[in-house]
Amino acid sequence: MKLAQLTAKPKLIPITIDDEEIVKEYGEPIEFWIYDKHKLETFMGMANLQKDNFTEVAKVVNTLVLDEKGKPILQGEETLPVNVMIKVIQKVVDSLGNSVGQTIKA
Repeated sequence: MKLAQLTAKPKLIPITIDDEEIVKEYGEPIEFWIYDKHKLETFMGMANLQKDNFTEVAKVVNTLVLDEKGKPILQGEETLPVNVMIKVIQKVVDSLGNSVGQTIKA
């Protein structure tokens, strides 16, 4: 197989936070989108972050969390409740793969 056969444009995929705590507090699951593929720089950036540096992890995750049109949700001074942000970070890290997910645990 040629390496070129493995390339593809990233596609938006929905991520759902539907655990009992979130559904109980907000009345329904929470949904956001991320791309299914990321540049190597994104993986390396996440892998190099220290798991106890929540601020830096959150900054990287903020760039990956998108709406259904592929636009960043968290811009400027916009933020999420802490319990939601922690779940979002967990979902994003999980989606980036086990190697990054084992390096960073929110």
